[in-house]
Amino acid sequence: MVSIVRAIAGVDGIPVGFPILLDGQMSIVEPAFSYLLELSTIPGRSHAMETLRTYSEHLHDWFDTLEQSELDWRLADEGTIAAYRNRMLSAPSPHTGRPYARSTVNDRVRTVCRFYSWAHRHGLIDALPFDYVDVSLRSARRHGMLAHLDNRPPVVMANVLTVSEAERLPRPLRVDQLQCLFRHLDPPYGLIAEWALATGMRRKELCGLQLRQVPEVAHLDIGQDPLVGVPLTITKGDRPRSVYPPLRLIDRTHWYAGEDRAALVKRLREACPDFRVPPSLFLNSKGAPVSRARLSAAFGVAFRAAGLTGSGHWLRHTFAMTMLLRLQKQAATTPDLNPLKIVQILLGHASIHSTAIYLRCVELHADTLAESIDYLYGELVPHGRQ
Repeated sequence: MVSIVRAIAGVDGIPVGFPILLDGQMSIVEPAFSYLLELSTIPGRSHAMETLRTYSEHLHDWFDTLEQSELDWRLADEGTIAAYRNRMLSAPSPHTGRPYARSTVNDRVRTVCRFYSWAHRHGLIDALPFDYVDVSLRSARRHGMLAHLDNRPPVVMANVLTVSEAERLPRPLRVDQLQCLFRHLDPPYGLIAEWALATGMRRKELCGLQLRQVPEVAHLDIGQDPLVGVPLTITKGDRPRSVYPPLRLIDRTHWYAGEDRAALVKRLREACPDFRVPPSLFLNSKGAPVSRARLSAAFGVAFRAAGLTGSGHWLRHTFAMTMLLRLQKQAATTPDLNPLKIVQILLGHASIHSTAIYLRCVELHADTLAESIDYLYGELVPHGRQ
């Protein structure tokens, strides 16, 4: 059975935390190791550790499948990859018990094909085990306000092994849904959800917040400073950016730090004098930093209890759409304002195309979002200071 281990400090040329695949005999899966190492170290081709983690998990599943089938990776053909794809389409994930989303299936297939393309370029295999077909993009593309930003070619090469995906636009959570969701979130997860909703932060960023990053705001006046900038130290792709939580949310965070978190730390120190307090802002019941997996689990339980489908990422979607609509209204009287660009920066998107999807969402859910603005900013920002 193939497994993943993480590199420790002190290994020359290998980043700390670098994912290493081991086969059933505990030998390094050399081609996967070389491929991931190139992605992480060659100038101009470097990838964030989060991306490497995702790629390593995809390749782990692929090489584990090959090992269980007693197949040499160099002998895999299009039928082998198609069978791997079909298995994911027909059977649920062994980790979640739920069917694989088609986007997930395609992501894994593309990672496998990228690996084989790399292996072919480096002479490790004689031919690619899959084909491409020409697909026209521009003939069916809708023309809109972002047409000038679209630099894609009229024809691209598409992988024949991927499956079609119906377009699934994010939707905002209604006010009643948000209220119900928050009722099912215990501390500190309700507060974390407030940060996600008010700033659009990702799981990694929320879990990476440290106590020292919470700004002192006693000297601020909510009428003059309704939003407070907080520079993030942990972001996707390590791209620096700031988020702007409302002052009232900062106040509630200080209360959590001084009451709930402090009481937890006191109990743990009394039970174990050697307990060392982590620098993380949000701690679980055992005094350890809230992990991304635990945060996802807490959100998942709350969503189900509230009768909602989705995940904590829908809070980020709701923030993005609410902020975009709010800025669009402001742009009506401030022509130089670029709402989409601002939301791109606030979300930390590398490409504005990732942000542009929210334009259609705002058009579809304008009424819901108007209520969300009143709820979110009416609760957190004084009227007239938005």
